[in-house]
Amino acid sequence: MKVKTILVSQPEPKVENSPYFELQNKHKVKVDFRSFIHVEGVNAKEIRLQKIDLNNFTAIILTSKNSVDHFFRVADEMRYKVPEGLKYFCQSEAIAFYLQKYVVYRKRKIYVGPKDFADLSPLIKKYKDEKFLLPASDQLNPDAPVTLNNLKVDWTQATFYKTVVSDLSDLADVYYDVLAFFSPSGIKSLFTNFPDFEQNNTRIAVFGSTTQKAALEKGLRIDILAPTPETPSMTMALEKYITEANKGK
Repeated sequence: MKVKTILVSQPEPKVENSPYFELQNKHKVKVDFRSFIHVEGVNAKEIRLQKIDLNNFTAIILTSKNSVDHFFRVADEMRYKVPEGLKYFCQSEAIAFYLQKYVVYRKRKIYVGPKDFADLSPLIKKYKDEKFLLPASDQLNPDAPVTLNNLKVDWTQATFYKTVVSDLSDLADVYYDVLAFFSPSGIKSLFTNFPDFEQNNTRIAVFGSTTQKAALEKGLRIDILAPTPETPSMTMALEKYITEANKGK
């Protein structure tokens, strides 16, 4: 069956040259964007109930832009003056760059990992005497606690924000040829909003092994999978599938 409409379960890209827009123009398909999940901050009172006092930490581990935003939000709510000597360990360059929204980069002690959480190990090990805070979501990647425990450093995890299912009730009577998912939370949102969802002719696209597992556990048929050696991105996987499905269009 040909593909004419795609729903991407993420916010619309803010850049004009997004591969999704190129895909839309090249194949004359309609691509819509909608967040199936969203993030809500945990207030300072709830964080205090987690026995968190920001004054007790000398280093912060930041794993996402959300963790940056919510650390500084909570610091503001707690009237905590962030000291200049605080060390920041950022999981990627993108997160470190985003940190400039809140601090003067050249005046701070910022340490950057290449990509994965485990890549931070040599940097954290070098400063093993610090007291580390990991401000995270309620759905923390399990690699983080394992890595930090293996390093035997003094660290504390705190939930600064939560991943929440978005209300999709307005999509109840809307049909798409392809639904694209990027996390198990997206799959959970689909079935929370539509418990009786039946796939029928809808093609399901998933990114990553954990998303794939969540989809299969819900009995979904996976038609498009990324990343693969041939299609390392979701847009490449979609393009490959559309090219085949829409032959002779």
